[in-house]
Amino acid sequence: MKLGKKNLLVVSFMLFSLFFGAGNLIFPPFLGQNAGNHTVWAMLGFLVTAVVLPVLGVVVVAEFNGLDKLGQKVGKRFALIFTVLIYLSIGPGLGIPRAASVPFEMAVAPYMPQGTNTALWMFLYSLAFFLIALWLCLNPGKLVNRIGRVLTPMTLFFLCFLFFNFLFRGDVQVAAPSMAYQSGAFMQGFKDGYQTMDTIAALNFGLVITVTLSSFGIREKSGVIRYTVVAGTIAGSILACVYMMLTYMGMCSSGVYPVQDNGAWTLRCIVYQLFGDFGAVLLATTFTLACLTTCVGLINSISRYFSTLFEKVSYKTWVWVIVVFSFLVCNLGLNAILSISVPVLDAIYPVSIVLIVLGLTDKLWRNHRFVYPFVVFGSSVESVLFAMYKLKLPMGALWQMCEKLPLFKEGFGWVGVAVVMLVISLVAEMAPKKVAEAE
Repeated sequence: MKLGKKNLLVVSFMLFSLFFGAGNLIFPPFLGQNAGNHTVWAMLGFLVTAVVLPVLGVVVVAEFNGLDKLGQKVGKRFALIFTVLIYLSIGPGLGIPRAASVPFEMAVAPYMPQGTNTALWMFLYSLAFFLIALWLCLNPGKLVNRIGRVLTPMTLFFLCFLFFNFLFRGDVQVAAPSMAYQSGAFMQGFKDGYQTMDTIAALNFGLVITVTLSSFGIREKSGVIRYTVVAGTIAGSILACVYMMLTYMGMCSSGVYPVQDNGAWTLRCIVYQLFGDFGAVLLATTFTLACLTTCVGLINSISRYFSTLFEKVSYKTWVWVIVVFSFLVCNLGLNAILSISVPVLDAIYPVSIVLIVLGLTDKLWRNHRFVYPFVVFGSSVESVLFAMYKLKLPMGALWQMCEKLPLFKEGFGWVGVAVVMLVISLVAEMAPKKVAEAE
């Protein structure tokens, strides 16, 4: 069965909207403002972890019929623990609350009168946000139409409207790069892409796209993979264009506005300069729509997984549990959520990348039983150690040993460890065979 062009575009829009949420809005302009005249190299690195790897992740998970089945290549216990950890970190523990807090703190709170009880209004805003998300998720069969045909086109319209106005009326002054981007801008941009959480989210959304294609009658494995690749390419292309627009605005504003804690402030300044007080409405609408679609996608995919894992608890019950918990975490505030996200992503992201790369090259390792366990174990240990190192935990001699690893301080020590563990796994596989031949 073939998928019509209109339906393929709707699925692509839906995939884009699932990816494009809180981090996707605030980090590209932040990158541009910090990288200054080194933005091109930083942006190239950013696109690898924020576009290329997420699209490949969707394809890999679709091919394996779920993250849990991909994880079982390492081991059943790892598959369960890692899958649950991924779902919790990008779901109610971090990703969903961040998606709800960003639009308020970015586009609502700054325009409120002095003396306003911000905590109360955050409570009311997040309550309305999650009630809408709840309504959308309780009718999962209508998600494709509501997101792919309505919400995503509206989001893209507002973003393009903002960008083209900036091209003709924006204040432009490009500054020198900040310290982190003065040397190794590409590598820094690569790490900045972690903050979007898209590679991790892709391990969730691959199954969502498979289920969506199935609703259109595409059930054969070859058809699912083919259309997933096409939809992923279209969604990734749109995502890359939006990132470049946001990053360009951040770069052009690097000499206009001082650098703040996140890109929310930069975008707010740009919008106010272009549209004045009306910019608050435009910004609030754009960011609420973008974050809502991602939030809905996460709630839907996580509820599907846990309702399968715990069969006695229904999908709708999980939706309620995740929405309520996320609502409570959301009211901690954006900066608190972002401070938690960095070490968590430092620990999880490298393992996700390794799994995606191994999954893409699975034909090479099918007859090598040690490859997945060895490589994933090695990269997991290194990435957890790096997250602890960044938190400046007192470990003395251990940190001195870790610092001798190539690129450890830059956050890429896991690459060398993964390569070494790959070689060790292949040697371990060959050793018994050579002994048997000698006998």
